[in-house]
Amino acid sequence: ISWAYIKLMGPEALRKATQVAILNANYMAKRLEPHYDILFKNENGMCAHEFIMDTRHFEGTTVGVMDIAKRLQDYGFHAPTTSWPVVNTLMVEPTESEDKGELDRYCDALISIRQEITDIQEGRADVENNVIKRAPHTQAVVTSDTWDRPYTRKEAAFPLPWITTDKKVWPASARVDDAYGDQNVFCTCPPVEAYSIDDLKK
Repeated sequence: ISWAYIKLMGPEALRKATQVAILNANYMAKRLEPHYDILFKNENGMCAHEFIMDTRHFEGTTVGVMDIAKRLQDYGFHAPTTSWPVVNTLMVEPTESEDKGELDRYCDALISIRQEITDIQEGRADVENNVIKRAPHTQAVVTSDTWDRPYTRKEAAFPLPWITTDKKVWPASARVDDAYGDQNVFCTCPPVEAYSIDDLKK
């Protein structure tokens, strides 16, 4: 696949794609820098085609990298790489394929999440029962008859103006125990017997 990509792009387009990827990463890093510590910048304060956001030091909270990753789902985004190459960090790699509007929406989501962390730090939100620690919020949870959380349904599912009912991407499941899932893998595929040669001949 890599060879085909390089061959199809050609030298000029490949150079342009690289330049745009580096530009995108540095644009996002600069936008997020006032809100998160950005690791491994060069002497000019620049990064390469990706940057690492430090999520280890939110004093007065129990918020960690996985909490932010799960909360991003409520904003309609898949989380970037978590805890690699540095534990409890996010490695963002915007590539050359996203336009500025999408980069800004992603930055806006992360900035909004940082404000939610600040709300915890300053006592406006509970340390454990808050919009980040209870994320992600599924459609079933948000539309249920009962709502026992100290924040609103809008804050849970529609935290920014551009997240509307006609554009909402709902998380498929609510919060799961990551460690338990990693240690107790199970397959939802048909049993092995279902793939027997005799069945294939029918």
